[in-house]
Amino acid sequence: MKKLQLHKVTKELLNQTQFPSFIINKRGYLLEWSSACENLFGYEEQDFSSQSAIFTEQLFSIASPHIYEAILNSNVALKLESLQLVTKNEQLLEMALMTSPCQFEEQQGIQITCIPMKNIRTFQHDNDTLIHLKNSIMSYFMVVTLDYEGLITQCNDLFLKTSHWTPKRVIGKSFWQLFPKSPTGVQAAEEIWETIQKGNVWQGEAEKITKDGMLYWTDLLAIPITGNRSFLLIEKDITNEKTIQLQLEKIAYIDTETGFMNVHRLEHSINEMIKEERRFSFVYISIDKFYTLKGLSEFNAAQSLARDFAKRIKMYFQDSTVARIDASDFVVITPLPEWFIQGFLSYLQQNPIYNDNIAVPLSISGSITRFPEDQLTFAQMMKASVQTITNVRKAGGNSIMSLSNEAHKALSRQALIEKRLLLALDQKNLNVLYQPQLDMHTGKIIAAEALVRWMDEEIGVVTPDELIPIAEETGLIHSIGSFVLEQACQQALTWQDQGISLKISINVSIREFRDKNMARSILETLERTKCPANLIQIEITEKFALEAESETAIMKQMRQLEQEGIVFVLDDFGTGYASFRYMQLLPLKTVKIDATFIRAMTQSEKTEQLVRGIIQLAKSMQLIVLAEGVETAEQFKLLKDFGCDLVQGYYVCKPTTANDVKGLYHQKL
Repeated sequence: MKKLQLHKVTKELLNQTQFPSFIINKRGYLLEWSSACENLFGYEEQDFSSQSAIFTEQLFSIASPHIYEAILNSNVALKLESLQLVTKNEQLLEMALMTSPCQFEEQQGIQITCIPMKNIRTFQHDNDTLIHLKNSIMSYFMVVTLDYEGLITQCNDLFLKTSHWTPKRVIGKSFWQLFPKSPTGVQAAEEIWETIQKGNVWQGEAEKITKDGMLYWTDLLAIPITGNRSFLLIEKDITNEKTIQLQLEKIAYIDTETGFMNVHRLEHSINEMIKEERRFSFVYISIDKFYTLKGLSEFNAAQSLARDFAKRIKMYFQDSTVARIDASDFVVITPLPEWFIQGFLSYLQQNPIYNDNIAVPLSISGSITRFPEDQLTFAQMMKASVQTITNVRKAGGNSIMSLSNEAHKALSRQALIEKRLLLALDQKNLNVLYQPQLDMHTGKIIAAEALVRWMDEEIGVVTPDELIPIAEETGLIHSIGSFVLEQACQQALTWQDQGISLKISINVSIREFRDKNMARSILETLERTKCPANLIQIEITEKFALEAESETAIMKQMRQLEQEGIVFVLDDFGTGYASFRYMQLLPLKTVKIDATFIRAMTQSEKTEQLVRGIIQLAKSMQLIVLAEGVETAEQFKLLKDFGCDLVQGYYVCKPTTANDVKGLYHQKL
């Protein structure tokens, strides 16, 4: 800049200046203070000490030292933009400063003119947009600027108002002083600082602390400013919203009647304890015939069976965590030994619940599951507890028991099977084998039953007897059924193209047919694979048949499939709920005698007569008879003598691959 010649300034001239102006000497002491400055900043001339420079107190108390050093040492006019000055009532004003050397009353001085930033306008569109953006941010958000060491260099009024700091007190303070000293507060501050130190933006909710120790919440955006190695914190006060959220969470996690945590909070607590590898017992306590007791006892408004029971749990299991699962069920998380836990039964007898001076006949069923000896996850503990409670009630109730090690291992294996089954279905790791069905009149194979098989790399072979019940319980039976049907349709069509006329039977559960879209799904699979419907047979159990008899929707779907050419086979006949009625009503074409009768047939004359009677009954109803589980020549001969139509079993062939079935098709057995 071009060096300016000193101009003379008088008090009168200073007061006539459009914007607030004042004069200091070269050491920073105040020489003259205009009335406009007094009106804007609130300070009077006598407020400035004659013992210290104006830049170290009051007005410039939060300014960086290099600012006033530049002003005092410059012999030319300067323009300083966006500088924060502090008013007498601790408000921040953003100013642009114009400084120029001058002569005042025979002394060399510096005239400083203060122009509020809101009075500055520009004709440059981009700058105007940026100024508007900055003003908007300052109006709606708390803004704090940090230097590279984490010290506060600037802040706005909204931040001061929320944090209860004053400009003089907060400038130069550490970033960490804005956070509570709790472990979570320190951790949050460290995480934010480490993130922005690496040049990354941090965004999220942060708990802060005011100057006087009050906690508040902000939605914080921390931005590194790489050009001048500083950091910008832009925050919005969300304390009200967070308070409401925490209250709602408390309601969501607490049972209002007993004050215990609910199952959602319990699961969270259990997961934390598992993560910390803390040993404990998971004690599940259920009140037997809860609603019957409530109805009989007719508690008054000031009394509650659940609340009174909860008081006894709390009193007995002191220093233990208690949760209410539902109306009648509670869980205690405790390190106490099993003998003490079982003592709760005696405690209830000694401290009964009274209603109108009459003891309520209370009975409970309980379960003890230990971590980590018995189960390893919250879901497994709940499942083990339900199984134990079922066993206790079957044995008469009013007892607290534990499952055997073998039962826990079985539950753990079941949980692992459920987990691995999802993966197997996703990756199509299941296999389908085919067991041929032999026509006893021609000695030729005319059909094959599709059987799902699973060999898992982690848990080994999973038998159908183990797989199917788990699949039905978890609802995965639908996915397995769809997989087997698709494979069967593709294989039936392949055989047909090779000149092999074989029907394929698939097993379908009642649970699958409760889906009103089951028939449509089957027909869509047939259409997609181009498989003729008459190549597919559906095997149903007697339980299925009995339910289908009374369910119009299921019957309708079966009729729909029959009309398309699909044949229905009644599987495991004689082992379930035998009924001649459903044999008349359902679209059955084949009856399948269960393997248990076939195995006992050669050892028991009564069973032999029963099998003969089943065959005669089926024949009288024009049904085809298929015997499964045929393993010996003696069984085969008897069945042939009885007039059985079809057989399957190891005597003919064990479940095998499609290629092996193809080889057997051309043989006469």
